[in-house]
Amino acid sequence: MTAISYWLAEPHDPLPAVRLDAAPDVAVVGGGITGCACALALAEAGLRVRLYEAREIAGGASGRNGGFALRGSSAPYPVLAESIGSERTAALWRWTEAELAELATLAGDAYRPTGSLRLAVDEEEREELRVEHDALRAGGFAVEWWDELPPPLAGRYPGAIFHPPDGVLQPARLVRRLAMRAAEAGVEIREHTRVGSAGETEAETVVVATDGYPSGLLGELEGLIVPTRGQVIATEPIEERLFEMPHYGRHGFDYWHQDPDGRIVAGGFRDVSLDTEFTAEDVTTPVVQDALDRFIESHLGRRLRVDYRWAGIFGMVFDFVPLVGRVPGQDGLWIAGGYSGHGNVLGFACGRLVARAILGESDPLLEVFAPGRLLAPGEASLASTG
Repeated sequence: MTAISYWLAEPHDPLPAVRLDAAPDVAVVGGGITGCACALALAEAGLRVRLYEAREIAGGASGRNGGFALRGSSAPYPVLAESIGSERTAALWRWTEAELAELATLAGDAYRPTGSLRLAVDEEEREELRVEHDALRAGGFAVEWWDELPPPLAGRYPGAIFHPPDGVLQPARLVRRLAMRAAEAGVEIREHTRVGSAGETEAETVVVATDGYPSGLLGELEGLIVPTRGQVIATEPIEERLFEMPHYGRHGFDYWHQDPDGRIVAGGFRDVSLDTEFTAEDVTTPVVQDALDRFIESHLGRRLRVDYRWAGIFGMVFDFVPLVGRVPGQDGLWIAGGYSGHGNVLGFACGRLVARAILGESDPLLEVFAPGRLLAPGEASLASTG
C-alpha cells in the first residue's frame, strides 16, 4: 500500500524548461487545474506568464481528488437558485456544461464521458433529489430520474438522479497535459517554489490559484476559504464492472467510481470526524480510512486490498459559490478558488474566467463570484464557523 495518490503515481514526461527573457506580465501561484488553465489562456493571448507551484504540477488537490468531472456547483440546483436567483443559477450550470465540453476536448484520454449518478440514501434525501430533478427539468437541463437501480445499488438506495453530461477524469494526467501546453505556449513554470509575497514574482498582476491550500497572500480573504480535507482510497483491480460512472450519495459525503483497470476509487466520510477534517494537512487518518474500507466491503460483500491511500485539501466557502476576481484592497492581486469540493470542472472554468477578466473581458458571472461578498458585514463570521 502506498500513501501517494493513485493519479500522481502515473509516469509522465518532464516539462520543457522555459525561461522568460523579461519580468512576467502575470504570475500565477498554484500549479493545479485552475493555475494551469489560467496560465495557458493568458499565454495564448500573448502575455508573458510565470507559474509557481510549491510542490509539483498537480501535486495539490488537482492530483489528490476522486476524479469526478461534474457540471454545476457543489450546492444542489434549488439551493443555489435560492441563494443567487434562478436565472444566474441556470447561467452558471450552462457555463459549466460548456466548460466541461472544452475540458473534454483538451483532456483526450484523461477523460471518459459516462454520466454521473447522485444517489439518495433514505427517503428524506430521495425527496430532496426529486425536487432537484424537477428544478433541473424546468430549467431545460438533461436529467433522468432512476427508481430502478442495478446491483449492488438496488435495495440500498431508494432513488437517484442521472446527469448525462458528466464523466470521470484521470485528473493529474489532465493537469500535466495543460501544463505541457502552457509551457509550449511560453509559460515559465517553476515547480517546488513557494511564493512568500506578491512582490517576489516581479509581476504587476498576480493570480492566487491555490484553492484550499493557504497561500498567505490573500489578506482578509485568507481565513474565509476554509481548508477542508478529502480522503480517498484506490483498491486492487477486480473483474466485476459495477461502478463505471461517478456515484455520490449522502449529500456528497460518499463518492466512488471504478477506474478502467477495475480499481474502485472511493472518497469522503469526513463527517465521521468533522472536528479533524477542517485542516490544511493532507494526510490520511485511521478513522476515515476505516470508514472507506468498510463502505466498499458493504457494497461488495468482501474486503478488498487497498493499494493507494491519500488525502487532499479543498477550499470550502460558506455560500458554496467560487471566488473569482480582484482581491479587495490588494492592487494587482486576483483570486480564483473556493470550489467547496467541486473543483475539477469549476477549477478549469474559473481559471479561464479569471484570465479573461485580466484581459479586460466582462462576464456576468464575475459579479456572482466577486470575492468582496465574503467581506460584507455579517458574512465573515458565518464563513468562519465551519
